[in-house]
Amino acid sequence: MTESGTQSGYAPVNGLRMYYEIHGTGEPLVLIHGAYGTIELWGPILASLAEDRQVIAVELQGHGHTADVDRPFSYEQLADDVAAVMEHLGVAQADVVGYSMGGNTGLQLAIRHPDRVRKLVAISPNYRSDGYYPEVLAMIQTITPEVFAGSPMEEAYLRNAPRPEDWPKLIEKLKALDAEEFAWPEEDIAGIAAATLIVIGDSDVVRPEHAVELFRLLGGGVPGDLAGLPKSQLAILPGITHVTVVFERTDLMLSMIEAFLDASLSEAG
Repeated sequence: MTESGTQSGYAPVNGLRMYYEIHGTGEPLVLIHGAYGTIELWGPILASLAEDRQVIAVELQGHGHTADVDRPFSYEQLADDVAAVMEHLGVAQADVVGYSMGGNTGLQLAIRHPDRVRKLVAISPNYRSDGYYPEVLAMIQTITPEVFAGSPMEEAYLRNAPRPEDWPKLIEKLKALDAEEFAWPEEDIAGIAAATLIVIGDSDVVRPEHAVELFRLLGGGVPGDLAGLPKSQLAILPGITHVTVVFERTDLMLSMIEAFLDASLSEAG
């Protein structure tokens, strides 16, 4: 147990001891952090979502309390790990909210385990490696541990990781993940059954054109007054970057997420 009313534990899944926390009660929602993230870095977003939902927050391979294992990172494997945690906890289906790497993991979860995902909120996702600006991909390859010195991400890792000395290894594995070119089949994206909300900042690492392409594959990009609203939605937030999309404008983010998740599935698409 962590603080009062919150459960925590480790799920033995796919060779991992994957850490999770359960906050609140109500309809289940799985919360998936981004690269270098931990559960605690969700801050007020987790607390607010848990006011009327059962939030199942996970820490992915090599992140936070979840020790790394001898395998490379892949979005497909991360999605399978999340599905296995849900199975371990007896959660047949949940809403899913993922940020950045967690957003991509959410997309793969909806592709590979469609029955597990009721609704999906993907914050700053990309389904092709060229969804990122090329200068962002180039910058990522220059990252060293010193870049994160004293940062909340480094501090959270060092505080929670079973092997704090693995921090440089995590950085190298995440750089390898971002260096790998990928393009998920458009038919896989178009086949996602879950209603999906895509959120990016207008100055995010994800190109706005890419977010629109993703939205169109999910059934968006239609004149709603004539065709009706699609089941999926797109939000491009003004004056917002990849970091501030989650960690500064939490009020705006929460209002959109909660309205999307609370809407009846019959209201769209």
